Amino acid sequence: MHTFQPYPIDMLDFNPFQKIGKEWMLITAGNKEKANTMTASWGGVGVLWGKNVVFAFVRDTRYTKEFIDREESFSLTFLDEKYKSALKYLGAVSGRDEDKIGGARMHLDYYQDKTPYIDEGNLVIVCKKMSATRITDEQFISEGLKEQWYADGNMHTMYVGEIIEVLAR
Repeated sequence: MHTFQPYPIDMLDFNPFQKIGKEWMLITAGNKEKANTMTASWGGVGVLWGKNVVFAFVRDTRYTKEFIDREESFSLTFLDEKYKSALKYLGAVSGRDEDKIGGARMHLDYYQDKTPYIDEGNLVIVCKKMSATRITDEQFISEGLKEQWYADGNMHTMYVGEIIEVLAR
């Protein structure tokens, strides 16, 4: 396992458009008995309700959603470019069907023996779940979004998590 150190959030030099939208991230949730991860490219960071937060979007059909819904916390792991093929694999294969973390040759570690994250990362954001809002048809204001992104009805839930720790190695 790698050694991660707490990293002061006010020193974080983080471009969410690059890190999330182009490089992608892994959303991981679960516990010591069972955990799962998924690749995501939608989300962000900011301030909400007086807290430093992340927001991440997970489709209804994703296995990781069950773990996020069940647990109090989740993590976002960011990796070097050399892991791009592993990120593609983790986004295409379901943890319902196989040990996809092992299949990607990755490993879990745990923040305070509780919140799982991917050990191969170089930056981890540990989050306490604050809210979950399912996107519904009625919420769309801009024309065409529902048809473009949800023609199959497989909607997202937006999770807001308070950033409780940033870890770097």
